[in-house]
Amino acid sequence: MTTALYTHPSALDHLTPDGHPERVARMDAILTALDAPEFAALDRQEAPAASDADLLLAHPQSHIDAVRAAAPAQGSVALDPDTHMSPGSLDAALHAVGGCIAAVDRVLAGDAGNAFVAMRPPGHHAERTRAMGFCLFGTVAIAAKHALERHGLDRVAIVDFDVHHGNGTQDLLWDEPRIRFASTHQMPLYPGSGRADERGAHGQILNVPLAPGSDGADLHRAMDRQILPMLDAFKPELVLVSAGFDAHARDPLANLNWQDADFARVTADLCRLAATHAGGRLVSTLEGGYDLEGLASGMAAHVATLMEHGQ
Repeated sequence: MTTALYTHPSALDHLTPDGHPERVARMDAILTALDAPEFAALDRQEAPAASDADLLLAHPQSHIDAVRAAAPAQGSVALDPDTHMSPGSLDAALHAVGGCIAAVDRVLAGDAGNAFVAMRPPGHHAERTRAMGFCLFGTVAIAAKHALERHGLDRVAIVDFDVHHGNGTQDLLWDEPRIRFASTHQMPLYPGSGRADERGAHGQILNVPLAPGSDGADLHRAMDRQILPMLDAFKPELVLVSAGFDAHARDPLANLNWQDADFARVTADLCRLAATHAGGRLVSTLEGGYDLEGLASGMAAHVATLMEHGQ
C-alpha cells in the first residue's frame, strides 16, 4: 500500500485580502514541495466536495446556510476580523471536508496505508455555529464523525499539533465519548482556549499547553508522558491528525521552536500508534503554517514519514 494525497484546484481559489497569512501562496508552496522526486510514489487523488449531509455530521443546518449565504459573488467578505470569504471560498472548504472524508474511506477500505489531505481553508477553529480563525467548517471533526456513523467504528483518536488550540474540534466533539481529542498548542495564544482543565463531557479531551519558547523536546515529552499513554489505553481504530506547521521556529504567528525533525518524529509516533491499534490507518489534514519555507519543509518531513510507514 501507499500514502494517498488528496487535493483539489479549488484550494487555489480561496482568496484572502492582501497581507493575510492564510493565503494562496501556502498551497503553492505545498504543491511545489510535493512535486519533488521523493514524493513521486504518492497515490494522488482529487478531493471530492462534501455534501450538506456530510457537514450535518457536526454542524446544524443553520450554520451551513449562514456560511453559504455569506459567500460573495465578487470581492471579499469578512465573517470576523480573521476569517474571509471570496467567491471560491465555499467550494474550497467543501472540497477540504470532502477530501478528508474520501481519505478516511480509502484508508478504511485498505486502498491506502495512510493519507494526507492538502487543502485550504483549514478547519480546526470552526465551532458548531461559528466560522472563525480562518476556518469555515470543522474538517477533522466531520471526518471523525463520518468514521463513527458511516463505517461503524467505535473509537477514533484525533491529535492536533497545530500551534493554535483546535477550539472548534473541541467544541464539536465536547459530548462525543467515542473520540479522544489530544492537542499540543502554545499558550497564551489565539484563540485563548485549550487549558489543561478543559476535559470534555466524558473526560475524553487532553490539552497540553506549551509555553512560548518551547521546543521539540517539550513536544516529545508531552507526547511520551501524556498523549501517547492516553491513546494507547484507548486503542483507537483510526488515527486522525490536524497537521499544522505553525509551531515551526520560522513561523511569524507564534513562538514555538520546532524543527523539521520534530514534525517527522511526532508523525512517526502517531504512525506507530496507528500500527499498534488501527492496522496503520491514519489520515492527516492540513491546518496552519504561515512561513512558506517552514510550512513546505515541515510538511515535507511529515509526508515523507507517512510514506515510510504507509508501505
